[in-house]
Amino acid sequence: MRVCVFSSKPYDEEYLSPALAADCELIFLPVHLNEHTVSLAEGAEGICCFVNDDLSASVINALAKRNIQFILLRCAGFNQVDVAAAKNAGVLVARVPEYSPYAVAEHAAALILSLNRKIHRAHNRVREGDYSLQGLMGFDLHGKTIGVVGAGKIGRAFAAIACGFGCTVLICDPIADPASCNWARWVDLDTLLEQSQIVSLHCPLTPQTHHLINDRTLALMPIGAMLINTSRGALVDARAVIEALKSGHLGYLGLDVYEEEGDLFFEDLSNQVIQDDVFARLTTFPNVLITAHQAFFTHEALSRIAQVTLLNLRAFKQGASIAANRIA
Repeated sequence: MRVCVFSSKPYDEEYLSPALAADCELIFLPVHLNEHTVSLAEGAEGICCFVNDDLSASVINALAKRNIQFILLRCAGFNQVDVAAAKNAGVLVARVPEYSPYAVAEHAAALILSLNRKIHRAHNRVREGDYSLQGLMGFDLHGKTIGVVGAGKIGRAFAAIACGFGCTVLICDPIADPASCNWARWVDLDTLLEQSQIVSLHCPLTPQTHHLINDRTLALMPIGAMLINTSRGALVDARAVIEALKSGHLGYLGLDVYEEEGDLFFEDLSNQVIQDDVFARLTTFPNVLITAHQAFFTHEALSRIAQVTLLNLRAFKQGASIAANRIA
């Protein structure tokens, strides 16, 4: 059995090869899957994809014509997948619903600490022999109110970290059980935004959450508030955020994801001119800190991704059309 691994990096090969090599022949392809590269899957029985691969209806139909039987997602989110098209084409799809909630939750906390205490700016100063403190003042997290949007495993892990800092924690999630974090206060989104000095997004991307952070919701936040997004880029309207930063209403922004990240993240573009004017503008603010979809990137998370991907592969090989992690 041959499986093509799209959007592969050296670390994917390092973790996937030991886990899957005994069960299939892996073909590692560094390119994104899209209409122009789908032909590379010719001769394979399955493919393995990541967050920025194109799994729209046209691509899935092209895969089905090449007798691709299954798609293994090595990520939790599947907003990039046309699930209906996969079902109609008879292509099975499975994901890794969780790998390490602590990896993402801890990265969100790292963004907060770095933005607040301006660690990135202080580091650059010291390297240049500048040991002054002017402009580096932060604030105590203890006693502040942190709003957590989304109470899945990552959101709950982050809420526990916030509680450990001595913060008041507000949670908004219309689906989750409040008993899962009964020490926090559960509120609606508007109340959370109005009362939180820091807001951290941990919800999935759905039609209902697309541009959840926009002109209206940003206006609800206190002046000088901090916004953190380690979930999905399209939760945030980047143009609206830029205006809020320019006016000074939004005090800090920490991003690990970006709506148009597909042409940017996971690649070395240091010798190229960035063509995305919105992203380029975001990088000019001194109170903005961006990492390139790095939150998941821990040894524990990559090990778990490989392990669950193997379980999904074996389920499909054995004809288990109803696999535990199947979405189509």
